[in-house]
Amino acid sequence: MSRDYTALPFNQVRRADRAIDDDGWIRAFLKRAPFGTLATVSDGQPFVNTNLFVYDESRGVIYLHTARVGRTRANVDADARVCFSVSEMGRFLPADTALGFSVEYAGVVVFGRAEVAADPDEARRGLQLLLDKYFPHLQPGQDYRPITDEELARTAVYRIEIDSWSGKQKAVAPDFPGAFFYGQAGS
Repeated sequence: MSRDYTALPFNQVRRADRAIDDDGWIRAFLKRAPFGTLATVSDGQPFVNTNLFVYDESRGVIYLHTARVGRTRANVDADARVCFSVSEMGRFLPADTALGFSVEYAGVVVFGRAEVAADPDEARRGLQLLLDKYFPHLQPGQDYRPITDEELARTAVYRIEIDSWSGKQKAVAPDFPGAFFYGQAGS
């Protein structure tokens, strides 16, 4: 008998054998993921946008930024509910039947509410966290000019308040026959 998935919690993973319930694993994954996809909705129309982001573990939020105006801003202003997804792909897993082919993967899906960080200090902090994540070897005031008020006024820094999340992973034995990474088949 089929399950009514619309009645289940958003963060419930269908394949329980692949669900990751370890919050530490999820936090670590959010810290190392290079980019994520933000999903918003406007009048029933889904909209996704790929973003650089940073997970601020001390506050339990995600920061990202976009232009001050545009689809993301309009959608978030109309409905703060968002979904944010990060993932990584492992090896491809060949099989004897077409339906048996698969791939290793890991990912996290976050459900929450987004809003523009209205407080300039929080917006500046969020932007600096982004710079620190992607350019950890460069220091403000030493390698580049720190964020100015004028620069801050030209962007919108979003804070995603996390309501719930889920992690999911498929991994197989290192000696899985024929397993290979994308782009390395036949190597």
